[in-house]
Amino acid sequence: MVLPDYWLTRPDANYDEAAQAAFDALLDTALGSGDCPVIRYTLPWAKWQFLCHIADHRDIALHGSGNADIALFEPRQSNDLNDFGNRNAVYAAADGLWPMFFAIVDRERVDSVTNACIRLVDETCRVQGPYYVFSVSQSALASRPWRTGWVYLLPRQTFSAQPPFAFGSFEVHVAQLAGDMPVRPLAKLMVTPEDFPFLTQIRGHDDQRLQEYATAMQTGAPWPDDL
Repeated sequence: MVLPDYWLTRPDANYDEAAQAAFDALLDTALGSGDCPVIRYTLPWAKWQFLCHIADHRDIALHGSGNADIALFEPRQSNDLNDFGNRNAVYAAADGLWPMFFAIVDRERVDSVTNACIRLVDETCRVQGPYYVFSVSQSALASRPWRTGWVYLLPRQTFSAQPPFAFGSFEVHVAQLAGDMPVRPLAKLMVTPEDFPFLTQIRGHDDQRLQEYATAMQTGAPWPDDL
C-alpha cells in the first residue's frame, strides 16, 4: 500500500532485549512509586523509543499535554471532525509518538492542528505502519510554536479503541482511545521539542480548509496545498 508522502513512518524501533528489559524495569519502578510520579529518564535510548515500547507491549494508554499538574483526567467535550473523536470523553493514544505531538505543540499559539496515527491491516492480517501526519496552523509554523510538555501514562483498561474502517482492501486502525470515566494517571514523563523525532517534519495548513485535509487523509489523496 502506497500512501501519499505526507504520511510519515516510525523510525526504527527494533530494540534489543537489553533495551526492552530496561524499558520494562523503568516502567515497573514508576508504577510502584506512588501517585503519578515523574519518571526520571536516564536511559541511553530516546524517550520516544521508551514510550513506543510501553504503548506497544504494556497495558498503557498515553496522553500528551502542556499541563504538568493533572491529577485526574475527566471526560470533556472535544471538537473533532470524526464522530469517535467528537464526544464527551477522556482521550488517549495507543501509540508512543502520537501523544508527544500534543505535549510539545503550544496550543495557545496555534489556531488548529490536524494529525493522525494509523496502521493498515491487509486481508491476510499483515500489519503495516504505524503511519503519522502532524500539522499546525500555517500562520504559526514559522514561529516554531513548541514547548516542553508531558506525556501521561494511563491504565488502558478504562478505554475503548476507535473502530477500524475500510480503505480499499485494507482496514485502517486509528490509534485513538476514548474513555467515559474519570481516570487517574499512573505516571508522567517530561518531553521537550527535541525529543520529538518528527519536529522538522511538522507541516502547516490553512485553518479554513480543515475538512479538506481530513478528507485527503481519509481517502489517500495528496495534501490539499500540493494540489
